[in-house]
Amino acid sequence: MSRTAKVCRKTSETDVAVELNLDGTGRHTLQTQVPFLDHMLAQLATHGLFDLSIEARGDLQIDLHHTVEDVGIALGDAFAQAMGDKRGIRRFASALIPLDEALARVALDISGRPYLVYEAPQLQGRIGDFDVTLVKEFMRALAMNMKANLHVAVLYGENLHHCVEAIFKTLAKCLDQATTLDPRIAEVPSTKGSL
Repeated sequence: MSRTAKVCRKTSETDVAVELNLDGTGRHTLQTQVPFLDHMLAQLATHGLFDLSIEARGDLQIDLHHTVEDVGIALGDAFAQAMGDKRGIRRFASALIPLDEALARVALDISGRPYLVYEAPQLQGRIGDFDVTLVKEFMRALAMNMKANLHVAVLYGENLHHCVEAIFKTLAKCLDQATTLDPRIAEVPSTKGSL
């Protein structure tokens, strides 16, 4: 069974193409025109062991918001598509991962009921030209389109880059755990029979 997806999203603001293999090795090609976003997506692919290709063009002359959000939308769609009916997935995951002085916590339920809880009050400011408040926009877009319940928190940290990178590494491990097929689970992992 191939657990792959190709998603194209084209609007008047952006043009995004995503290819995803859930059962990959972490290979990635990322060209979003937002270097810091590419760096974070590389963390997602590498530590989640997803093969990931993303190419995005957007109205960066306005700001980075549309591109960052639409990449999150398309990637969420790709995860949803690649999981199919979700038969056999583990569904739940949580992780706590440090990066130097920063510690991030992520909990994930691929429930079919999208929701985002995001607690990172220290994420204010810029990393280069990247406004770190866009991390929340990316997470919201991903959760809504993946139809997942996603809780993200930075428990502590001072360096903005470390805090954001810790989030993406922790998310990567959760996505890997939750989307992994468990041979003990023959059906959709829900007492309702659907997710």
